[in-house]
Amino acid sequence: MHILLVEDDEALAAHVAGGLRQSGHIVDHRADGREGLVQATCERYDVIILDRMLPNLDGLRILAALRASDDDTPVLVLSALAEVDERVRGLNAGGDDYLAKPFAFSELLARVEALGRRRSAAPEQATSLRLADLEIDLPGHTVKRGGKRIDLTAREFRILACLARNAGRVVTRAMLLEQVWDYNFDPQTNIIDQHISNLRQKIDRDHDVPLVQTVRGAGYVLRAEG
Repeated sequence: MHILLVEDDEALAAHVAGGLRQSGHIVDHRADGREGLVQATCERYDVIILDRMLPNLDGLRILAALRASDDDTPVLVLSALAEVDERVRGLNAGGDDYLAKPFAFSELLARVEALGRRRSAAPEQATSLRLADLEIDLPGHTVKRGGKRIDLTAREFRILACLARNAGRVVTRAMLLEQVWDYNFDPQTNIIDQHISNLRQKIDRDHDVPLVQTVRGAGYVLRAEG
């Protein structure tokens, strides 16, 4: 399974991620709530393991954002808050399961794999994304605007898909670099700017409404209005 772990305790995250990988699963880790939300929307996961208390964006707000966007990925909430009322809050916010800290890894693994089996039996998520007259076919890796096909490189397609999954929300350069290139952000690099410029030329050229927009000092956003 492909699993996203959003946990800011580095020692715990290393222990959980290591155990999951030894069990044959692929694990992406984010320690920041906001970056975790972007990662969850940029990639399709079988299960998300989500810490309740996170920097910048707490787990319940991440859950609310995912469910509001019709993302039904199974989510296991981890929390040091073990009271019944807190567990109920986590489940009512959209969590599929709730595990209190400290926990045995064997129990976490069993719960994650149970959620994964439930996911595999569920209908597939949408395979296309649309914004205004822009159409993105995810499995086919094809893009059309106004019915006309647009040829993108593989990396340009991944950038566009990430922006489209977060349509209306700002995606930072660091988040794109981590998601699309999978290495840590170098503030001196202009590789993102170059690819965004190329993508904007292909997507917005000959169209009155620009979709790929720069938010100065913050990042980029895909939206149909200024």
